[in-house]
Amino acid sequence: MRAIGYFRETPELNLADQSESFLEFCARNGYEAAATFLDVKSGSERTGFRQLVDFIRQQEGRGFLLVVVPNLLAMGEGPVESMRRYFQLASLSVPVLGMENECDLSAELLATWSKVRAEGTVGDRVKAAMRRKAVKGEALGRPPYGYRVGPRRRLVIVAEEGSVVRYIFRLYLKDGLGIRRIARRLNEEDLRTRRGGLWSMVTVRDILRNRAYVGTYSRFGVRVPASHAPLISQDDFQRVQEKLDARRPSSADRQVSPFLLSGLAFCGYCENKMIGVTRRQRWQRGDGSLRSAQYRYYQCESRTNRSLCDYHTRRAEDLENRIHEKLMNISGSLRANGAGTPEEQDAVITRIRDKVRRLDKRLEQFLDSAAGGSIDREKLQASAIAVASQQIALEEKLAETSRQARARASEERRRKHVMGILTRLGKQWEVLSFEDRQEMLREGLARIVVTDEDIDLVPRA
Repeated sequence: MRAIGYFRETPELNLADQSESFLEFCARNGYEAAATFLDVKSGSERTGFRQLVDFIRQQEGRGFLLVVVPNLLAMGEGPVESMRRYFQLASLSVPVLGMENECDLSAELLATWSKVRAEGTVGDRVKAAMRRKAVKGEALGRPPYGYRVGPRRRLVIVAEEGSVVRYIFRLYLKDGLGIRRIARRLNEEDLRTRRGGLWSMVTVRDILRNRAYVGTYSRFGVRVPASHAPLISQDDFQRVQEKLDARRPSSADRQVSPFLLSGLAFCGYCENKMIGVTRRQRWQRGDGSLRSAQYRYYQCESRTNRSLCDYHTRRAEDLENRIHEKLMNISGSLRANGAGTPEEQDAVITRIRDKVRRLDKRLEQFLDSAAGGSIDREKLQASAIAVASQQIALEEKLAETSRQARARASEERRRKHVMGILTRLGKQWEVLSFEDRQEMLREGLARIVVTDEDIDLVPRA
């Protein structure tokens, strides 16, 4: 059998733990792990679930395919969505197994629904149970590097990893190495992360910031001091935090003369960049006095670095003034393209969502009837699958309509934003600082095409 994992990220269940449990579940039961689909953010559009449905549709021989989830209620934001997801998968003739009880979820479907109806949603109870465990210092989720989950769910030091943690703190605090150099040192010494990967600045910094190494367990807003054996003393940890807070990237002050159009100006003949060039000349006058002058201009990079193209050069001041003139007369005629007005698209989206809600109500009625004994399991299965099939089609239509609406709205907002920036830049050019002027140019323009006689401003699309 080929197993597909489907997991949602929640405050109680992180994706990494669920994926690891899925692989262990497959190994324990002799299943081939075919794929995993994830919905990263609670309340999202469930792109992972849509991808799962598309994947199943493309598979031949569905009789050898099954979907694995943590439990029935982990499939959706609430019990109704979870039931909807279950029947949508059932409509594709694919069994759904729960890792929690290691059984087909059809066996516990009505019992779970009856319990939900009797007690309300389980979300708050699950969160409360998790907090109670956190208060006791019981480890939830993946333990931090340097620890494992031991007896009574307490963190226990892993000797080899713990040595690396102490080494990182020593390199930072005693030897004075920065985070980047620490990551390089660990990699050069062939020390690896828990998953066997290379160290990065992020992983090193996270270790230096983690209070777990002073024996404090933190989860769900609960902080429990002295819950497990520390790896770092409180004094050393505090000194590291102070050093991290005070540390700023240092760079020597250099006297540079940046060019306003760097990265924006392009040659209109070879399409390569125009680069800023500074030339300083010194000469002696007839009276013996020394004079000097500085010349700044933009020149085709192909000519400068490769001796290609022709000698296309524009004086920096003249070119920048010409751009200002163009901006003063820029047209606000950019318009968004696309079929259907925003109002029409919003109306379609509203109608689809209303249909989905009505179908959810029908699904609830079928479940209530089956839980109360008014209809049998076969009738429930047939009726719920019919509803679920309609919901899949509606959700796909909703996703596509929403995508089109977002694209149109995003394009319209982007165009208005760009035109506002360019118009404001033209009017305020003289009073803006060099940095603000350059930032607005880069935000409003994709490129400036320069020829010997003219320039063309290309707004960001």
